[in-house]
Amino acid sequence: MIMEKKQIIQSLCLQFRMSGMSASLDQALREAESGTVSFIDYTIRLLQAEALHRQQKEAQRRLKTARLPITCDLNNYDYTFENGLPKSRLIQLRELDWLDQLYNIILMGPSGTGKTFIAAGLCNDAVRKGYKAYFRTMDDIIGMLKMRDFTQTAKAEYKRLTTANLIVIDDIMLFPIEKQLAVALFNLINQIYEKTAFIITTNKSPTQWAQMLGDEVLATALLDRLLFHCEVINLSGKSFRIKNQKTIFNQNEEK
Repeated sequence: MIMEKKQIIQSLCLQFRMSGMSASLDQALREAESGTVSFIDYTIRLLQAEALHRQQKEAQRRLKTARLPITCDLNNYDYTFENGLPKSRLIQLRELDWLDQLYNIILMGPSGTGKTFIAAGLCNDAVRKGYKAYFRTMDDIIGMLKMRDFTQTAKAEYKRLTTANLIVIDDIMLFPIEKQLAVALFNLINQIYEKTAFIITTNKSPTQWAQMLGDEVLATALLDRLLFHCEVINLSGKSFRIKNQKTIFNQNEEK
């Protein structure tokens, strides 16, 4: 009889897509049968298990759609690396108050100074705190804009970005952009800049953006929107990758 009732509960859990409750059912039943928990506590524990399961699934979904780089945990940030960003400021950035205030962050500097790692790390923090945050390279954005009118995948991606709390655009203006795509990029940012925060990484100064876009007026309009409520952080120093370059040879071998 007990097994039959258990199967009924499992079937109902499946019907209502309560896999978290289903997974915790055996433990909850053992505690209920032993008399260590009341009926109301038994119910609460099942519902809490389901709520936690859904929270974890939602967090996994957000992390998947964020498309973060493999290395993006700012808990592993090397504060001994000198790039002009004090530890106190990075800690303040990680509080994400600027995100709630719809402030943009522009990380500017040469290759290897930590722009991408910091941007991805802040995006990772945002995702884990429940924000809709996405990490995209400039190539990702351009590819999506090219295919938006031709594929459902690109159309869905565009819609996803228009509802974001935070968008990271990595390596913006690294390469020249043809006029039609430059206009499409402007239209995207113009559509959402008052309701979405951006983190931009670039090794180009604002004056060089016009060269990459091939249009000074368009570059000025784009910068006007990104620099509205914006913190520009200039990073400097030698490349972290070059500094920490590894060798395939045994360092202890005789010379």
